[in-house]
Amino acid sequence: MFDIGFSELLLVGVVGLLVLGPERLPQAARTAGLWLGRFRATVQRFTADIDRELKAEELRQTLREEASRLTEPLQDLQQEVSAAGADLGAAIKPPPDAPVNPGKTSVDGN
Repeated sequence: MFDIGFSELLLVGVVGLLVLGPERLPQAARTAGLWLGRFRATVQRFTADIDRELKAEELRQTLREEASRLTEPLQDLQQEVSAAGADLGAAIKPPPDAPVNPGKTSVDGN
């Protein structure tokens, strides 16, 4: 993460030993380790949140594409059904001089 080698760690340890002294150096190292662990945990949480949001956005985009892909044939089918309905309505429309009920017979058979 920080790309620190052994020589840099040795230098930090020597400087820490000189500045803090041998009594306070172990406590300072423990505190630094604790804060470094908390920082790493926070970075991992943020990374996981960002990954989750990216996956959710990809899923939303996929759903939008699939919805549009499925809607197009339905619109075409709806137009065809409307056209067929209009043709059928024009085909079964009785001519203006035809009797109102030409096939209707009375109960007596007349």
